[in-house]
Amino acid sequence: MALGAARMLLEPLLLEYLKRYPAMALEVVTEGALVDVIGQGFDAGFRLAEVVPPDMIAVPVEPSTRMIVVGAPSYFKRRERPKRPQDLTQHACINIRLPTLGGIYAWEFERRGRPLKVRVDGQLVFNSTPLRIKAALAGLGLAYVAEDQVRAPLAKGQLVQVLDDWCAPFPGYHFYYPSRRQSSSAFALLVDALRYRG
Repeated sequence: MALGAARMLLEPLLLEYLKRYPAMALEVVTEGALVDVIGQGFDAGFRLAEVVPPDMIAVPVEPSTRMIVVGAPSYFKRRERPKRPQDLTQHACINIRLPTLGGIYAWEFERRGRPLKVRVDGQLVFNSTPLRIKAALAGLGLAYVAEDQVRAPLAKGQLVQVLDDWCAPFPGYHFYYPSRRQSSSAFALLVDALRYRG
């Protein structure tokens, strides 16, 4: 799991779990790339639902989420707001490099069941969400980020969301482990503590 997602999702859940069960010990490793957690000797992993291997049991740890496009008010003083995803090709966009893909990520949109990917350009490319958010706050371009990671700057008016009707929700992070795993009572308690109950 990426460091930012670990901070956002797991810190509160794992801290609560350890308070409730002080005899338990956990090791959490963060990694930007998709790795074979079982092949590397781990009991389980965290991934977005869409990339959990099919032979695994997946337990949701958060509600559905969505990626959104945001920019600073100072950026929109110089540029017109995009009305459709294709308009992003005329904007300075803060790109994402995903180590797993080895390239620049195409921004994904959907409206009325119609998916659309847009390759965007800009001066900046980051593999870190906090850096993309900081660059957007500085007015350097538009960023494509998880909505829950920018709630505070949106509420304060430091960022403005665009293309809302193209940003569809999708299943969020899941805790996953092999279906053939013999579950210990300690592991079962961890799964129960992490399960999103909405």
